Amino acid sequence: MQEVLTIEKKNAVVAHTEANEKGKKMLENLFGRKVFLGNVMDRVKTFEDACAELGIDWGDACPKVQKNGDYNAIVAFSKALIIARALNEGWIPDFNNGKWDKYYPYFDMRSSAGGFRFHDCAYGHASVGARLCFKSDELARYAGTQFEDIYKGFMTF
Repeated sequence: MQEVLTIEKKNAVVAHTEANEKGKKMLENLFGRKVFLGNVMDRVKTFEDACAELGIDWGDACPKVQKNGDYNAIVAFSKALIIARALNEGWIPDFNNGKWDKYYPYFDMRSSAGGFRFHDCAYGHASVGARLCFKSDELARYAGTQFEDIYKGFMTF
């Protein structure tokens, strides 16, 4: 007869936090790495964090296009794609399901509002394209505020 050992998640997380590298690896093998990752918004604070989350080397992933007037916008759009992928943790929007479960940051670009700035998030059949949708309004708001400068880079001149 096999005995079953149960452990509360908070205790496993504490053990992981206090363990050396060998102990961390053992706990991750037992319970799965995701148990110890925490909230994606705590892990992805910068574009570099998004690359690390996905195991991407930006030097290799950076678009190789002719440096013209659109170059900076193309680079910023590529960065926004990577950020969306990292924050969505593998979620891909399904536009065939008929549900309004896709969210995206919405920006106010009127000069009377002080120039480009995050306004809110919207949901539905995204006007930003499927690749920039988020699985929750919380993630869309986070992306819009935390990475506003990157969105500005491809949405404005």
